[in-house]
Amino acid sequence: MSMTITEKILAKHAGLDEVVPGQLITAKLDLVLANDVTGPVAIREFAKFGTENVFDPHKVALVPDHFAPNKDISSAEQCKMMRDFARSQQIEHYFEIGKMGIEHCLLPEQGLTLPGDLIIGADSHTCTYGAVGAFATGVGSTDLAAGMATGEAWFRVPESMKFVFHGTDFQNYVGGKDLILFLIGKIGVDGARYRAMEFTGDGIAALSMDNRFTMCNMAIEAGAKNGIIAPDEKTFAYLEGRARRSYPCYYSDDDAQYVEVQDFNVADIPLQVAFPHLPENTKSVQEASGIKVDQVVIGSCTNGRLEDLRMAANILRGKKVHPEIRLLIFPGTQTIYRDAMKEGIIDTLIEAGAAVSTPTCGPCLGGHMGILAKGERAISTTNRNFVGRMGHVESEVYLANPAVAAASAIKGQIAHPEEVS
Repeated sequence: MSMTITEKILAKHAGLDEVVPGQLITAKLDLVLANDVTGPVAIREFAKFGTENVFDPHKVALVPDHFAPNKDISSAEQCKMMRDFARSQQIEHYFEIGKMGIEHCLLPEQGLTLPGDLIIGADSHTCTYGAVGAFATGVGSTDLAAGMATGEAWFRVPESMKFVFHGTDFQNYVGGKDLILFLIGKIGVDGARYRAMEFTGDGIAALSMDNRFTMCNMAIEAGAKNGIIAPDEKTFAYLEGRARRSYPCYYSDDDAQYVEVQDFNVADIPLQVAFPHLPENTKSVQEASGIKVDQVVIGSCTNGRLEDLRMAANILRGKKVHPEIRLLIFPGTQTIYRDAMKEGIIDTLIEAGAAVSTPTCGPCLGGHMGILAKGERAISTTNRNFVGRMGHVESEVYLANPAVAAASAIKGQIAHPEEVS
C-alpha cells in the first residue's frame, strides 16, 4: 500500500506494515520532551502512576526555557522540580543555564531529533522537528507523563496535506517565515486541523535548514498535527557530526493519497506581516508599512537561529535603532549566541542599539524580559500574536521575519528592508 512520509513513520513505530488516516495506533517513542511550564505538571502526573523510573533516561529531554533564567519565585520552584527529577531519574538530556537554549532550537542542534523519529513534546511547537524528516507533535502534560513512563503514546493517524512550492526565484528577503505565514493566510488557523502538513517542491529544497525549522515550527498555527519535510542532502549536511545515532529516512510514495494538494510559486509570495490577533491575518509588508510600533523582538524557537541574527545584523549594520524603539534580541541557544559573537553579529546589534539576552522564550508567551503595556505594539519574529500574547490584553503583536523586524526597528514603524538599505 502507498503511504505518505508521516504514515510510514507512524506505521514503523507501531510495528505495522501499513496505516491509514483515522486509524488508532499505539507507537513507540524515540524522544519525549518538556519545558519548565509543562514539565512540572507531567512530573506530578508521573508520580501518580507509581512508576519508579522513566522508560529510558536517554530518551527524555527536559529544558527550562520559558521562564528561565527564573523570572520569580514560582518559576524558580518549577525549574527546581525539573532539576530534582532529572537528577533522581539520571536523565541525560537536561539543559539549564549555561548550556541551555530554547528547546526547539536546542534539541536539533544537539543532534537529538533525527529523520524517521517519532517525538512527542509537551509544547505545541514540537512540530519544529519535522524539518529533519521526523514525526513530531505536541501533546498534553498527562500524555507526556505516560510517554515518560511507558515509552509509548497513542495516535490517530492524520490525513496528509501536500503543499508544493515551485521555483527558486524568491523575492528579496523572503524566506521560510514568509512562506508559512502566506500559507496560513490562505488556509486559516484551522485549515490543517489534525492533519499532517507536508512541504515539498523546488522552493522548499532551496531553503536552508534554519528556514525549514521556521516553516515546520508554525505548522501548529494552521492547526496541524505535524509539519514535515523529507530529508535531503541539506538535512544530511546539517546532521553530519551532530546526529547521536544512525537513523532511517522515509519518503512519500509517488502515488500516496493526500486529502488536499496545493501549489504555490515562490516568486508570487511577498514579505509577509501577520496583523493582530491571529497568524492568519496576513498582508504584504507594503500593506503594513507605516504602522508605528514600540518594541521589536527578534528571536524565539521560530526565528532565533544564526541565520536570523545574521539577517538582522545585515540590515542594522551601520545604522541606529529608532530612539523610541526597544529592540530585543534572543539567540536560540548558547551556541548560536557564541557563533554570533564570533561573527561580529552581536557587536553589530549592540552598536545599533539592541539589547541582547541570554537564550529564553521570554516575551514570546508574555513570560518576561519584554512585556507590553496597555496600548503598545510590537513587531516580532515569534509565532503567535493572540490577544494578550506578549503582555496587556490591549497590546498588539505583528509577526514578520527578521529582516522586516530589523528594518522596522530602524524606522520606528513597520517597514520593508529596502526602505532602510
